[in-house]
Amino acid sequence: MKLNNKRTILVGLAFLSICSFWQMYDNVVPLILTNTFHLNETYSGLIMAADNILALFLLPFFGKLSDSTDTKIGKRMPYILGGTIAAVILLNLLPLFDNGYAANPSNGYLVAFVITLGLLLIAMGTYRSPAVALMPDVTPKPLRSKGNAIINLMGALGGIIYLGVAAVMYPNSKTAGVAHVNYQLLFIVVGVIMVVSIAVLFTTIKEPKLVAENKALEAKHPEWNLATSDGSGNEVLPAEVKKSLGFLLASIALWFIGYNGVTTWFTTYVANVMGQGLGGASTCLLIATGGAIISYIPIGALASKIGRKKTILGGVILLAVCFLLGFFLTTTYSKINVVMFIVFALVGLAWSAINVNSLPMVVEMCKGSDIGKFTGYYYTASMAAQVVTPVVAGSLMRTISYKVLFPYASFFVAMSFITMLFVKHGDQKPESKKGLDAYEDMDD
Repeated sequence: MKLNNKRTILVGLAFLSICSFWQMYDNVVPLILTNTFHLNETYSGLIMAADNILALFLLPFFGKLSDSTDTKIGKRMPYILGGTIAAVILLNLLPLFDNGYAANPSNGYLVAFVITLGLLLIAMGTYRSPAVALMPDVTPKPLRSKGNAIINLMGALGGIIYLGVAAVMYPNSKTAGVAHVNYQLLFIVVGVIMVVSIAVLFTTIKEPKLVAENKALEAKHPEWNLATSDGSGNEVLPAEVKKSLGFLLASIALWFIGYNGVTTWFTTYVANVMGQGLGGASTCLLIATGGAIISYIPIGALASKIGRKKTILGGVILLAVCFLLGFFLTTTYSKINVVMFIVFALVGLAWSAINVNSLPMVVEMCKGSDIGKFTGYYYTASMAAQVVTPVVAGSLMRTISYKVLFPYASFFVAMSFITMLFVKHGDQKPESKKGLDAYEDMDD
């Protein structure tokens, strides 16, 4: 059995679109809030945290809702199309209010900006779970780690495309010392990236046909399905599978608490503990991102050989060790050095091993009609961690010492190793037996 790489890349265009948006959102919106509207860090932080808070409710809801949707263009595609169109329209209203306030400061522009931003976050929340669920919808269970690796790679590509566009359009020579920067053109370009990506996805991926083909293939392999009949024709998860799912979701929350704690506070940590500026800290995080990107495909292949759980456990061990090394390196040296760059490259590798395989393990445990709901479970666990950990880690750093960051992160990552040991399901491996080759005929 072989993954259809071309199709998976096309499905990944939805994630490319989403990630290009979030990269711009995280980079530009804080600048607008602080530089144009002159909001302090507290109010800006609250607004910037709204996306994670909304995600706790929106992603599970729309994931489950898309499971029960039935249209001529599929059950995920209506949300992907509608959410993208609404998001692009709302997105391009933001710089109008930004520029309006800069020209004529008025609370009306600020209120309009915040309301539009809220609607934009809701629009993005309507289709993230359906977009991510589309990959497992059209991919046989044993191949979903490889598929998720490609999806993650496409997401990273979306972020890189945005960063390249922003670097060319807004170099420091054009923005340094400028009282107000007009981001309208940048928002338009990102909107075009989103629309083109989804247009190509819609025209090349015929969701109903591909989903039907995948269901037919999986029907020939009942051993892939962990759900059982409750006697009335309905499929239910056995108690032991539910237990595995609970431990897996706990693991996801724990490693996100550790990882996101570091990515959120690292620049501040480096400034206070090492006396280093933004550049060195950003380089470390960039190297970690690069390490993850180049590891996605090899990690997907490795998981197909040794299993998802073993790959994740290896990644968890490596990540916990790297965070401990981060503690010793940052408290021993006063400057960021090559050894730290190597450690952060390994952080990226470890995170790739964890991230590529965790979502496929979650959706492996559900029946085909619940993929959107289970995708929502995954995002609930990860987003809840990302809402909590900046506050908890920040409080500990303030009340105890900034040096607590890496031990804090390493502890929670290590705890996820323990909870993962209790996960006994979701680790199917691809088989090389006859009867599966039919999938390779579903290319066109």
